[in-house]
Amino acid sequence: MAAETREEAIKLKNAFVEKYAEKYEKAVECLEEGFEDSIQYYGFSKIDSRKISSTNTLERLNKEVRRRSRVVGIFPSKESYLRLMTASLLEYSEDHLTGASYISPEILREQKTEWDKEQQTA
Repeated sequence: MAAETREEAIKLKNAFVEKYAEKYEKAVECLEEGFEDSIQYYGFSKIDSRKISSTNTLERLNKEVRRRSRVVGIFPSKESYLRLMTASLLEYSEDHLTGASYISPEILREQKTEWDKEQQTA
């Protein structure tokens, strides 16, 4: 069950805690500790929540790093491994800067402008 809004997510969490607090005390404690961090994506109204509520981008980057290191197989030194990984991450960063990124820089700028306006009115 997915919540469309932050308020719905909080209601669902509270219902879960009420139902399972006694039976799964440690799990509920863990949920309570990390809940606020896990729902931060609700604050990004300009960005598709599916893009920031998952770790797909990070998983894809890790997969690419593993793929590139497997091609080489055995590295002659730690420095050679670091050079390859740095080059891979720089390439990823360049893709982000040129617009081939998962979340466009324009949308991030729009979101920041919206936050700044909210801060000024608060």
